[in-house]
Amino acid sequence: MFKRYIDPRKLEMPQPAQALPGRAQAMPLNNKHFVNGHPLQPPFPAHLEQIQVGLGCFWGAERKFWQVPGVFTTAVGYSGGFTPNPTYEEVCSGRTGHNEVVLVVFDPNVIPLRDLLRVFWESHDPTQGMRQGNDVGTQYRSGVYFYSDEQKQAVEETQEQFQQKLRDAGYNSITTEIQPAGPFYYAEDYHQQYLAKNPGGYCGLGGTGVCLD
Repeated sequence: MFKRYIDPRKLEMPQPAQALPGRAQAMPLNNKHFVNGHPLQPPFPAHLEQIQVGLGCFWGAERKFWQVPGVFTTAVGYSGGFTPNPTYEEVCSGRTGHNEVVLVVFDPNVIPLRDLLRVFWESHDPTQGMRQGNDVGTQYRSGVYFYSDEQKQAVEETQEQFQQKLRDAGYNSITTEIQPAGPFYYAEDYHQQYLAKNPGGYCGLGGTGVCLD
């Protein structure tokens, strides 16, 4: 049986000194959400909150969140690594340390963070380490990048709850990276709301079938 070769370097986080140098200039961006017309970049209305989530290929992940009532805007980008303003090709090389993530800006009075986190946990398999399905590499790892202690608490509590549900269903331990949010580098414009612009485009997103609640 044919077995696909996977470069082991794509499964290991690089050290900061090994990371690509990147660049000072950010990617050119059309600051308008293709689906709802809201801005992709701050400043955002003061009553809104934001969080970054990584759950595999960011095309399908972003669509999950822009469909949630109470989400003001979404954008895809790179976070959790070392290289400033990386390109998509650089991230895919495994030499930036970045994850493919979605920036979710939401109204907590309409959609509480815990409800957003339920979408996160249920929409992918957070036990797979440096991959998500057939997508293999450090940029496909499960991750949540929070902006406050309150957010951190909600992430950790829902993780604990979902871990028990997964164990009951026969899954292994959660490997999700939970860290304070660092710089969010917007991905190239063609990646933004990709599946709205290309309805037949690739989406490798798939959950476990396990529900948080």
